[in-house]
Amino acid sequence: MALDWAVVAVCVLAAVVVGAVRVLPRPVVLVGLWGVCVACGVAAFGLLMELVTLVFNQTVDRWSSAVSQALAAVGVVVLVVVARDYWRVSAGVCSRCGSVHGVSTRWVVPGPSAAPRWVRRVAWVGVAGFVPYAAMKTTWALGGTFAGLTHADLVAGASASWAALESFGVDPTALLAALGVFLLLGLVRPWGQVFPRWTVWLAGRRVPRWLPLAPALVGAATLAPYGVFGVGLVVLESVGVVPVERGQFRSVADALVVSWCGLGAFCCFGVALAVAAWSYLVRTRRRCVSV
Repeated sequence: MALDWAVVAVCVLAAVVVGAVRVLPRPVVLVGLWGVCVACGVAAFGLLMELVTLVFNQTVDRWSSAVSQALAAVGVVVLVVVARDYWRVSAGVCSRCGSVHGVSTRWVVPGPSAAPRWVRRVAWVGVAGFVPYAAMKTTWALGGTFAGLTHADLVAGASASWAALESFGVDPTALLAALGVFLLLGLVRPWGQVFPRWTVWLAGRRVPRWLPLAPALVGAATLAPYGVFGVGLVVLESVGVVPVERGQFRSVADALVVSWCGLGAFCCFGVALAVAAWSYLVRTRRRCVSV
């Protein structure tokens, strides 16, 4: 109930800030807009998990919660656009590119480019972080035992679609990890901006900017904080500061190994995805050039 009222409070605050754009001082409006944007981002936390649950289980734990998270994600997009345009108009800069220039300009799309070297290195760290996780999940899917758990232990109570994939030796989360790696590499390489030759009929065409950015931003907003705080908790559990919840595992050591594999992967990938998405956003932004 308290969380529901928090969502209502965020919505009311957003409406007040947007409605008072013409009344409040410029710094107050900007701080308010970005503050509400962050609050909406927090409210949208977990949307990716809900989407994964919906795909493989054909339902979610609570539809009201899933809908509110989706609406909060839409609110983030709307507020970012409003805050950006308000800043540009109030600062007297170009409403399209955000810089100061003359009137005789045209809007151009930059050509495909790779991300800076340090961004590519961060992306490869994100890829490497998924290796232990994918190995663990694949071991279970192929019928092996890891951390004292077997394939049968994991599929007990799983949905029909989840169990069907597991029966072919394919773990759904490992499959999603592979798609995440593909997305991450596309964000830092030129083929993420122009369809490569192996896409056949799409080859050479411009990749719509929203196509990689939408899943990247949703994934980063979910996995980065989840992974970072999760790794922090596992560190405290590993040194004995916080008690370990053993759950279905036979020993504390098994629970910690699985936690490190899972949360370590989400931490590395989530942070790398956030960095790569920001780099892609900057590199693909249209610019005004003098005519």
